[in-house]
Amino acid sequence: MKFRTEVDIKESKKKIDVEDKIFSIGSCFASEMSDLFLQGQLQSVNNPFGTIFNPFSINNSIKRLHDSDFYEEEELITFNDEFISLDHHTSFDTRYLHQTLDKINTKIVEGNQFLQETNWVIITYGSSFIYEFVPKQKLVANCHKIPQKFFEKRLLTYQEISEAIYNTILNLKDICVDDVQILFTVSPVRHTKDGMVENQLSKSKLITSIHEMIDGLDYCHYLPIYEILMDDLRDYRFYKEDMIHPNNQAVNYIFDKFGEAYFSNETKDFIKENFKIHTALEHRTNDEKDPKYIEFREKLSQRIEVQQKKVKHSIFKV
Repeated sequence: MKFRTEVDIKESKKKIDVEDKIFSIGSCFASEMSDLFLQGQLQSVNNPFGTIFNPFSINNSIKRLHDSDFYEEEELITFNDEFISLDHHTSFDTRYLHQTLDKINTKIVEGNQFLQETNWVIITYGSSFIYEFVPKQKLVANCHKIPQKFFEKRLLTYQEISEAIYNTILNLKDICVDDVQILFTVSPVRHTKDGMVENQLSKSKLITSIHEMIDGLDYCHYLPIYEILMDDLRDYRFYKEDMIHPNNQAVNYIFDKFGEAYFSNETKDFIKENFKIHTALEHRTNDEKDPKYIEFREKLSQRIEVQQKKVKHSIFKV
């Protein structure tokens, strides 16, 4: 007897190998998945523009990375004595012009170089809502806690979403390796501040547009992450205290489902051992000269050496 409706991720014919490079962009859920890739010592780059939610801004980011298009002084604004890019997350804000530009443009270089060798791209859309910064008549990725009177909020149209997805695919196909696989997901995090009905409308537009735009493209796929949280894990024990964000148990469950569908057997074994090593590395002691602790660290170093021989890229940079 079944007591829940389980949602599966369709097994991929093409598998993620231990040397593959994975680029992810989008909502905070994309960051949580990327963190697990990195813990597993896979090569991954996540959100060179910081956390971004809507398709328009994600497409803008991919375009700038594709073109290696640096930001200039006139593209920034100042607020609360900080220099700000409305295309970026608040983590890029600084009190000095050159520091903000340096942080932004360094990430563009890193992102451009990584994309040229990327095998897998994971895009996680969070919302169809977007804000326009009225003084510049500019659609933005982040409002940076600037007073709401300077913004107008609206839903992106189906055409705007579809065009953003289409152009994102074109730019990725142009810059990434020839057989790049592009995986689209919709974040399971509900944007309750928009309103529950409005959030559902926002997510529905994203899901519909993705399916319509990738239909017939054998290198584009939809991952039912949203559906797993809504239908498979529809219990608040799988959420954090805010009742909105999935907790670690839920994220790990989704990661395991993803791995079963997309990781090669070699990659599964590689990641499994690296997770164990990662946990062991977090162990601390009050006496680093304790012979038992020294022996523990030596054995751990030996395990890392065995894992390092399996790949060309550096792992466990400790």
